[in-house]
Amino acid sequence: MTASTFEFGLDSFGEVATDSGRALDDAETVRLLLEEAELAEASGVDVFSVGEHYRSGHVDSATPVLLSAVAAVTERIRLGTSVTVLSTNDPVRVYHEFSTLDAVSHGRAQLVLGRASATESFPLFGYDIADYESLFDEKLELFMRLQREETVTWSGAFRAPLVEQRLRPRMRPGGIPTWIGVGGSPHSVVRAARYGLPLMLAIIGGRPQRFAGHVDLFQRALQQSGHDPQPIGQHSLGLIADTDEEATETWWQYWEPVVTQLAEERGFYKPTRERYLAELDSGALFVGSPETVARKIAQVARALRLSRFDLKYDIMHLPRQARARTIELLGREVAPRVRELLSKEPAHV
Repeated sequence: MTASTFEFGLDSFGEVATDSGRALDDAETVRLLLEEAELAEASGVDVFSVGEHYRSGHVDSATPVLLSAVAAVTERIRLGTSVTVLSTNDPVRVYHEFSTLDAVSHGRAQLVLGRASATESFPLFGYDIADYESLFDEKLELFMRLQREETVTWSGAFRAPLVEQRLRPRMRPGGIPTWIGVGGSPHSVVRAARYGLPLMLAIIGGRPQRFAGHVDLFQRALQQSGHDPQPIGQHSLGLIADTDEEATETWWQYWEPVVTQLAEERGFYKPTRERYLAELDSGALFVGSPETVARKIAQVARALRLSRFDLKYDIMHLPRQARARTIELLGREVAPRVRELLSKEPAHV
């Protein structure tokens, strides 16, 4: 992919926003996502994606429904998922939902499939977390067959068998763009390559360049599996404001309590101001003015041979004005600046 076609996406986890200090309710936040998708399209962003979570403060539990609503108020922007937890979904139902979304949106649907880092969906839908790996392996195999074959006969351990089943409405030939989300597991990288699918690196902490080995592994595995080269994308968190100082202080105010809670739940390090500033300088937080963020994206794009960068722009209780400004600046200032920087010193492909 050339610098001129380097893609930019926005990822939301449906996290509740605030307006003039008041936390929006769930319904207001759902409607806000529609407004933000419209703003993203007007600002020139390429892809708008919504995740799948079942936690308090998140409203992204029915992503295909929400994306269909977005399709009705937009015309160009592609519609995807920050992650679809295939392990606890029925592949047949996912196929139906996204073939319908693709039809409604005139071919704008896509997916990022993952195993889940937040595991609330397992007990909610009656799955055993002990089957974490085998659930995803089996369901991915079925989902890709449903996309790539006209009729499918299949049997497995976790759902009823299919006999010469042809689903409707049909997806476009070959299916819709389907990425595999990877949080650090080499096995997941090889799995994506085995199916010949694009790779989305979820990098939320530490130096992004440490994933260069995963990129090398992906390209070798693609070649050994007999597949053509596939795009590589990066999903990371951040905020863009008019100045570095404004962005730094705003993000810290809302990021610190979220990470403190996660640290208590999952045993992460508790956030400190020193570590936060280190993440801004050389880590995985893309926080700053348009020029600062653009230079950092271009640097990482070269190191990881990226063709797409997705910014997760929402975090719990972040003011809607700050969310909107991030969206505008990403599309109107950061994206063209990154493409300019990459045209002068392209990423390796």
